[in-house]
Amino acid sequence: MRSNNDSKQFSDVAIPQEAFDWYDEYAHGDIDRRTFLKRLATLGVVGLSLSAVSGALIPNYALAEQVSFNDADIKANYVEFDSPEGYGKGRGYLVGPTGVSAEKPAPAVLVAHENRGLNPYIEDVARRLAKAGYVAFAPDALYSLGGYPGNDDEGRAMQKTLDRSKIEADFAAAAQMLTTHELTTDKLGMVGFCFGGYLTNQLAAMLPETINAAVPYYGTPPQMPAANIKAPLQLHFAGLDKRVNGYWPEYEVALKAAHIDYSAFIYPYVNHGFHNDSTGRYDEESAELAWQRTLTFFKRHLS
Repeated sequence: MRSNNDSKQFSDVAIPQEAFDWYDEYAHGDIDRRTFLKRLATLGVVGLSLSAVSGALIPNYALAEQVSFNDADIKANYVEFDSPEGYGKGRGYLVGPTGVSAEKPAPAVLVAHENRGLNPYIEDVARRLAKAGYVAFAPDALYSLGGYPGNDDEGRAMQKTLDRSKIEADFAAAAQMLTTHELTTDKLGMVGFCFGGYLTNQLAAMLPETINAAVPYYGTPPQMPAANIKAPLQLHFAGLDKRVNGYWPEYEVALKAAHIDYSAFIYPYVNHGFHNDSTGRYDEESAELAWQRTLTFFKRHLS
């Protein structure tokens, strides 16, 4: 098990918390790669090389596959959808149980990626949901630019050039597509991570009649009034994530004032991105607990 305390173990060397904080700044565009690596070089921890630190923090997607794309229990393909209010056309990864059909539909879950496009980790999350009995759909916000480019640095730079309102419209169109798909019931959940956590909060407010259950992981509040939300929320936060957690008190006040059904979980001593098992920020114990809570929540509200 990989876990956080004040620092994280990687290759038997403790990585200081500062490195994780700087990576969060880098991943969210507050500093560039050169500045990030320059800061890492200042740590000067005995036995800790720059390559070891960067290798622990930058995703290695070979580690992220929990459910094989060849798994006999699921079937997957890439599907296009119309998005007239967004970028015209969208595309995403659609995966469901092998037994699902028009005669035997399943509840659907929309999966929202981080700020770098539809990477292998998010595709694996979709497969995990399919293994649990859902029709999962993970759109790629970068489709209008050619799709996820194969590495997060380039994907992050590409997504930064897009209009956020059009990304939101693309995901809203994907949600509407899912509700009318022949393989799905009339129940739709949504889960998202980082930027996708924001999208999950935002779509819950944008589409209150469409989203039946929403699970944002370390996502910032919606830009629309929280009072619009009708779906129950289950929110997950990393204890060391000062940036996102700073928004939570005001958001919670708004949820309470609007009498929204919500539950919030803060996992101590873990970093933003703790569910992403492709990087050194991953915390297995917290990630597994959060995921089991997510599946229980969806089962309660989407069955």
